[in-house]
Amino acid sequence: MNQFEELLALEVRRYEHLYNPTMKAVLHEDQHMVYKSWQEIAKTLETPAELCKATWTNMRDRFTKAKGRMKKVKIGDAGGKKSSRVVPQLYLQLQWLEPHIKHRKTTNPHIKHRKRKTTTNMPLTQSRLFPCQSTVTMQRKYSLDVCAQLLRTQGYIDGHWISAASTFPVVDPATGEEIAKVADCGPAEAKQAVNAAHKAFYTWKQYTAKERSILLRKWFDLLTLHKEDLAKLITFECGKPMKESLGEVAYAASFLEWFSEEARRVYGDIVPPAAKDRKILLLKQPVGVASIITPWNFPSAMITRKAGAALAAGCTVVVKPAEDTPLSALALAELAVQAGIPAGVFNVVPCSREKTPSVGEVLCTDPLVGKISFTGSTATGKILLKQAADTVKKVSMELGGNAPFIVFDSADVDKAVAGAMASKFRNSGQTCVCSNRFLVQNGIHDRFVEKLGQAMDAELRLGHGSDPNTTQGPLINVRAADKVVHQITDAVSQGAKVLRGGKRHDGSFVQPTLLVDVTTDMLCTQEETFGPLLPVIRFNTEEEALAIANATEVGLAGYFYSQDISQIWRVTEALEVGMVGVNEGIISTSEAPFGGIKQSGLGREGSKYGIDEYLDIKYMCLGGLAL
Repeated sequence: MNQFEELLALEVRRYEHLYNPTMKAVLHEDQHMVYKSWQEIAKTLETPAELCKATWTNMRDRFTKAKGRMKKVKIGDAGGKKSSRVVPQLYLQLQWLEPHIKHRKTTNPHIKHRKRKTTTNMPLTQSRLFPCQSTVTMQRKYSLDVCAQLLRTQGYIDGHWISAASTFPVVDPATGEEIAKVADCGPAEAKQAVNAAHKAFYTWKQYTAKERSILLRKWFDLLTLHKEDLAKLITFECGKPMKESLGEVAYAASFLEWFSEEARRVYGDIVPPAAKDRKILLLKQPVGVASIITPWNFPSAMITRKAGAALAAGCTVVVKPAEDTPLSALALAELAVQAGIPAGVFNVVPCSREKTPSVGEVLCTDPLVGKISFTGSTATGKILLKQAADTVKKVSMELGGNAPFIVFDSADVDKAVAGAMASKFRNSGQTCVCSNRFLVQNGIHDRFVEKLGQAMDAELRLGHGSDPNTTQGPLINVRAADKVVHQITDAVSQGAKVLRGGKRHDGSFVQPTLLVDVTTDMLCTQEETFGPLLPVIRFNTEEEALAIANATEVGLAGYFYSQDISQIWRVTEALEVGMVGVNEGIISTSEAPFGGIKQSGLGREGSKYGIDEYLDIKYMCLGGLAL
């Protein structure tokens, strides 16, 4: 926030104070804005007058309209007492201003600093307003505030925003409150989208690689430009803290950037022939319409990782986003329109959980679809594979994992703890490459567990994702929370000890939990948790650790910490997974191939190999040559 924006933010507070003087003690203890007009701001900051006037007028009008919209809320003062005060509803919608203007010293002479009347230095955040909270209860109202153009609720097919016969709700998993109603598309809309994509394919594949590259780059630029709003959609749809949501937007954009470059590097080949009168050429051509079915845990990045490669190759796509997180997909569609991607090339068919099977069946069985790319559970992936078999479609599957995280005696403990924190608690443990089973060698076990517990105490904070202090949001729904609690209960019943957490809060919030004395008989080591549960298994030898790590039907990712270079090579080659993080807890990047082995899937996404999933190789024999 620059100086001009900061002063305007403070002026918003002044208007709020004028309309609601009773809030003075709570909101205006440190500063008071004394500018009287936009002309004064323009003069002081040497900012273009028209810009000041427009912004000033907009903010003034917003608070004028808000004057009549007041609501009663309970606010705890610094002493823990509670009193009833009237708060403008609009104030609760402007929480993004809070970190920028609270308790900040400034050299501007027009801002007067007042001596605090309270005895605490705690900032005016949720913990200050509600100092007696012992559980995560959303007493403060959170409101989704994004650009209207990006908050789309209709399906997007053949360049048009379409409604459906019914709608389904999208809820904030942190509060359970509905944030939007989205068109509930069915098989008819799915078929319409496939037809549109098939029609557009014959035009899109004729675009030169450079032309497709330029459009993907424009799409990337727009994602970067609108990263704040896209991050807010992610936070309110799936509960991620804003910092992580911003990280996902950057990650999502990186695939568009990467594949905008790879579009121009789809090379064929010339093979030396056995006969002198011919030439052998290999061509790479797009497979056609690609059905893209994505999960809720990365509602933007899982789309761009697939669609970026497909569009770069010359394919057209139909996206079916998860029913929990359709808003991010529809926002991407809006930005695709703005980028100039032609009608029918990128289509989005949102639908409810009830209609997902019928919509998915269309996308997997329609003869016009040439490719299916799915990210989700292994069980669902098997169903889609069966549906695709009848028409023998090209298929990519990124399915479930049960990642081991091994800490050997030679490891740097501090780095191993940092890696464990990053790998386990990102998105509250809801990623397919999250570490699920922690194997720690006997000689380093106690020290690792002690430091890990200390790190959890110091770094993890439960709350709503839009609160800047939050590091751990809710799980996606109550069913997900039930699963984690069930695994904890099962482990404790078999002798595991809870060192941190272990409790469930309101809704789908679960405390980050550290278990020790865990055995391989417990559910938490046999199933993918998808939650903030960290079970530690003690082991003695390298062979024992590898046997435990590989004793699973899936093989997506694995991690280990060691400073023994010989051990690093042995373990990397022995782990039965598609991706290995050595002394590193975060491994995903657009430049590297993402995918697993065993029942963790088929094919690779990202990297130079990702685009091959959307290409067919055509062999051309040019004979009868007089050479």
